Amino acid sequence: MKTHHDNTRIQDYIRMHQIDHMFCSIALLNLQIRTYEPDETILSEGEVLDGIYIQVEGQSRVSSSLETGKTLLLRFCHPVSIFGDIELIQQITVQSRVEAVETSSFLFIPIRDVQQHLMADPLFLNELLRHLAYKLQTCTTASRVNLLSSVEERFATYLLSTGHPKDFGKELHTTHTAEIAAIVGTTPRHINRLVHKLSEQGVIAKSKNGIQILDLEELDRISNGVRYD
Repeated sequence: MKTHHDNTRIQDYIRMHQIDHMFCSIALLNLQIRTYEPDETILSEGEVLDGIYIQVEGQSRVSSSLETGKTLLLRFCHPVSIFGDIELIQQITVQSRVEAVETSSFLFIPIRDVQQHLMADPLFLNELLRHLAYKLQTCTTASRVNLLSSVEERFATYLLSTGHPKDFGKELHTTHTAEIAAIVGTTPRHINRLVHKLSEQGVIAKSKNGIQILDLEELDRISNGVRYD
């Protein structure tokens, strides 16, 4: 993680995403930028929340660990997403693991500032309510996908959720097979079989560093149009 206090860059993010509309007085907040590299952990389950994170650049992945040792993929997040809202309202430790999929930046508000200036801020609380409702919706979708869909459908959903529509045709730099298998809820061997099958069908192409989607329409058909976002 890299921490920045570049006020010019902070103001650029605020203007770009209209973040000042989330607060009655953003000038009271001691904002900083936190930047994470791909696969770097942003928040870990069980740790004490140190502040509110507002994603302003990149893509991140939210997952939850099960007692069986498996990982449940909940959603992929893009600007503008908020992290720490559930923990703040419930006054609990961090409930989900958040990792950077690509280089990602966040505006960070220290917990002291949140407690002093934001807990009675109607604009901020309304923004938290909106994000909490969205998370409830995506968790419902994720539960349906993970419980009712086949492994092939979940793998297709994972690939489509990881990439961006504007990046179609570009190589997706995926994590190693064991991590994908854990997230999708299967074994590395099964993932390898699916990669081989979809490659033979011309849907994807596998290289040393990642996977390229060749047939977006067919992959979308396999996923039944569902996304982890």
